[in-house]
Amino acid sequence: LGGPDPLDYVSMYRNLGNPALNVPEHWHYISFGLSDLYGDNRVHEFTGADGPSGFGFELTFRLKRETGESAPPTWPAELMQGLARYVFQSENTFCSGDHVSWHSPLDNSESRIQHMLLTEDPQMQPVQTPFGVVTFLQIVGVCTEELHAAQQWNGQGILELLRTVPVAGGPWLITDMRRGETIFEIDPHLQERVDKGIETDGSNLSGVSAKCAWDDLSRPPEDDEDSRSICIGTQPRRLSGKDTEQIRETLRRGLEINSKPVLPPINAQRQNGLNHDRAPSRKDSLESESSAAIIPHELIRTRQLESVHLKFNQESGALIPLCLRGRLLHGRHFTYKSITGDTAITFVSTGVEGAFATEEHPYAAHGPWLQILLTEEFVEKMLEDLEDLNSPEEFKLPKEYSWPEKKLKVSILPDAVFDNPLH
Repeated sequence: LGGPDPLDYVSMYRNLGNPALNVPEHWHYISFGLSDLYGDNRVHEFTGADGPSGFGFELTFRLKRETGESAPPTWPAELMQGLARYVFQSENTFCSGDHVSWHSPLDNSESRIQHMLLTEDPQMQPVQTPFGVVTFLQIVGVCTEELHAAQQWNGQGILELLRTVPVAGGPWLITDMRRGETIFEIDPHLQERVDKGIETDGSNLSGVSAKCAWDDLSRPPEDDEDSRSICIGTQPRRLSGKDTEQIRETLRRGLEINSKPVLPPINAQRQNGLNHDRAPSRKDSLESESSAAIIPHELIRTRQLESVHLKFNQESGALIPLCLRGRLLHGRHFTYKSITGDTAITFVSTGVEGAFATEEHPYAAHGPWLQILLTEEFVEKMLEDLEDLNSPEEFKLPKEYSWPEKKLKVSILPDAVFDNPLH
């Protein structure tokens, strides 16, 4: 199926499956255009045959073929176009284990399959082309409960569980839009495996794009000499390229396994291409460029804040317990990056090195990027006070939480507040 950029084509194939492996017949969709098809700098910068081709990947999707269906539905191609458009516009790449919160049936029906996980395609191996290496990432449709489990634990763990349940994907992770039960309803024992994994491993989710903002309550509103997280007038303060790069590095480091949690220094310059200094199976999902040099720490200008007010929409706020329990209590960090501006909020534990927030000054800002250091004792207190965030059906907005002794306030606000540039 030809279509407008960013994808040149989405090819559709009838796959007979593998009866011996209990893999049903299905439709197999493959994108063309996220990788470099031409090598002439028309769409992607050519970086050499040994590096990634374009963004380094193409998308695939496997949809269960319904009885009597003679032609593949076209809606998966439109879905893939939407994801590709996000990649081109944001320059954020996708990697195996990532999740995509879609909040709508993928085929615009009444299906419970409303979100996506990404994994390596079981049949299509990475390909070395004259214009670089291409991997194939398969989209896997999941229910809301499965998405939440992936956020609380990790995407790879949930994908492995889906592979064990034939009607939920099976070994080739085929999406069935008519599936009416989650894997936890099909096999309640799977929830125990997730709970144990969360307790043992924590969460591999190191950050999210979110609707968020922060205010420095220790500064008079008219004092705007330095960048603040909110918009002053109609001109939002912007993250510098160095800050943006460090945030991406922060998120990348959070995805690495068995590494000491470290916030990297701010980078002075950038180079084109993707970073390859980690295991291929744990590539990050939020960086587009890598760093080449570092500026000395003493040249980094930060502000220590006395009191801060954090603002989140309901969806972002619901992830705060995950941030605290799944990340900080395991000695890690978690970043919220605003999708409506340049605000960024990073929570760090005392076990994270390289942060500019310290135990003496737990709130510190570099431009519109805020870091908050929370001790284990305070994290436990916050988890108790934020318990109702786990029951969104009983939640009424706006909602405010306050810890006066810590000079910290958190508000959960309607989406419309963040859509207004003067929030």
